[in-house]
Formats: sequence, structure tokens, C-alpha cells
Amino acid sequence: MTDTRIETFLTLCRLMNYRRTAEELHMTQPAVTQHIHYLENYYGCRLFVYDRKSLKMTHEAELLKKYAENILYQEKKLKEQLCEKKGTTLSVGATKTIGEYVIADHISAYLKDPSNRISVYVDNTERLLDSLSKGEIDFALVEGFFDRSRYASRLYRREPFIGICGRSHPFADRTISPDKLWGSNIIIREEGSGTRNILEQLLKGYNRSFSDFGRVTTISEFSLIMQLLEKTSAVTFAYRAVKERHSELAEFGIEGWNAVHEFNYVYLDAPFSEQAVELFDSFRKTDT
Repeated sequence: MTDTRIETFLTLCRLMNYRRTAEELHMTQPAVTQHIHYLENYYGCRLFVYDRKSLKMTHEAELLKKYAENILYQEKKLKEQLCEKKGTTLSVGATKTIGEYVIADHISAYLKDPSNRISVYVDNTERLLDSLSKGEIDFALVEGFFDRSRYASRLYRREPFIGICGRSHPFADRTISPDKLWGSNIIIREEGSGTRNILEQLLKGYNRSFSDFGRVTTISEFSLIMQLLEKTSAVTFAYRAVKERHSELAEFGIEGWNAVHEFNYVYLDAPFSEQAVELFDSFRKTDT
């Protein structure tokens, strides 16, 4: 059973406010302070400091946070295994490209075993990593960037990152120079999404940003983005797996861009989490 002081510590790490932490945990503020002081005395280091009235985590607190997240996750999984009679239950996160266009066959193969169960949460990279840190999911399949020093990871597959437009668009089925791209109307995903982060990094390589486009439209749902590409002169950038599901759209390339990015399993560095990845990955051999 995990020490409640560790739970207090993780809540304070998330909220960075003693009063709000006390309210969320239904404790008094002095009790929260007492829990933190106990941990500081036990580990012999400061965990939080004030910098101009703002609460900051120390380096030691960052290390303890990573350890504590792993411990809470392992305890949760142990309890689940002790209670389960047979089969395996997985809680999986997936970024939107992967969740909507890539893993349906993989999940189907996993579910061919009638004792297997799974919950899949499709969201952007930022929110999935937050859920992972809280132990709410076993692992995430992520298309974007993540902190490799904080999480363990394993390659799922590599996928080309391409331009997509309507079939009547002047860019359709062509490779254009970067100069022809600036001034175009572009549709992008919301902040925190993997595809948006990757596109931002590509643009930085040309000392460009979204402000160089004629008009920027932000939409979180791929299905709506694809419909608008067909009906308007806008363009977007996404993985080829998205384009392959929409025959009414066309692909285009940019001279000098050879963007191939990784889809990765991202998980806590804990035995239960690694076992969950290995189990799920073992069903890929039956994919169609």
C-alpha cells in the first residue's frame, strides 16, 4: 500500500499550490505541509522552494516524482492482477492519427482472444502523457515528440509525413518548392497535437512559422479537416496513413522535405508497463 504522503507529494507536484492540494485531498493545509516536510526529512533534501512567491520543484523533487509515479502505477496494476480471474485488461492511449487510422487491425487481433479486454483513449500527445504520468493508462502510442528522459519508449513503426489537399488543388500529386507553400491557406491541429508539433519543427528549419501562411484554421478532428480539404483550397500536413483512408484527396510533396517520423510506444519505466507493451505488440503478427 502506497504511503499517503507520496500521494500528497504528487498532487502538489501537479497543482503547485498548497491550498489547492489541501482542498483536492480534503486535508488541512498544515497537514499537506507536514507530509512534505516528512518526505524532505526522510530523503534529506528540499523538494520545493519559493522563487519570487512562485512554488518551484527542485531537481530532487523531479527525481522523486518519476519514482513515485512508477510506484503508484505498479501498485494499481498489482491490485488489478490480484482481482482478475483470467485474461488481461489493458488501458491504452493513442494520438489521433494512430487511434483513427492505424491500430484498428491491431486491436482486433488482440480481441480475438475472448479473455482479453481493452480500453482505448484517443487524445493529443500532451494529454496522453499527462494520463500516463498519473497511471491512468498502461502505455500510449504517440506520433509526436516526448521527453525521452522521463519515459521509456519503443518503436512501433515509421510513417511518412506529407502534404494533403483536394484533387482539384494546384498542388495535387506534385512536388512543389517551399516558396509556393507560403501564403497558402492551411488547416492545422490544436496545440498539443503531435502533427502540429512536427509541422512546427519542419517550418523552423526554413525559418518560417504559421504566420507565413495566408490563413490558418485550427481544427481538432481529422474527419472535419478532410471534408474541408475536399471543399476548399486549403492544405494540411499529416501522416500518409490518413491520406490512404481518403481516396478523394491528393498528396503533395515539398522539395527538400523528406519527413519520416516515428510512432512510438511510450510508457513508464516500470515492469507492469513494459509487460503491457510486450503483450499488445505480440498481436501485431496477426495484423492484416
